[in-house]
Amino acid sequence: MSFQTQVYVEPALAVTGDFASLNPAAVFPAGEGALVAAPAGCTVGAFAWVQADQRSVTNAPPSGSAAAPDGFVHRDLTGQISNFADEASLVIPGGLPVTLFTAGDFWAVTSTAATPGQAVFASTTTGAVSVAQAGSTVDGAVQTRFFAASTCNAGELVKISTWISAV
Repeated sequence: MSFQTQVYVEPALAVTGDFASLNPAAVFPAGEGALVAAPAGCTVGAFAWVQADQRSVTNAPPSGSAAAPDGFVHRDLTGQISNFADEASLVIPGGLPVTLFTAGDFWAVTSTAATPGQAVFASTTTGAVSVAQAGSTVDGAVQTRFFAASTCNAGELVKISTWISAV
């Protein structure tokens, strides 16, 4: 662990995967204990797909699928620091429960600049978030049912929501 090198006077706006409002949220309909992280784990603050076994969840679609993700992985403190030298982790270890949100407002880090009303896309290899105009094509990504609800630069937090649509 490294020594602290800076101090902020204001707390952070959020952490990727946090709720961004008190609007209603909905989860993927799965039975009790039905969804668990695949053996390689599942990243919080990204989109994820339920795999063919209808039990394991990863940040990539099942082989050969081009479907939109089944939901967004909310930060509900299920990520664990499993490597002694790590300072933080947003990975849910394999076998631990995963809740996929199909609707709601969340904070996520986007790889592209965002403006409200743009569609949210999910990487088909990592579930990472990017934004673009609705209906456009983003290489290696599929459009989700979420839209950007705030403005940000690439690499920053953006509010994503199912409660707004394209402007």
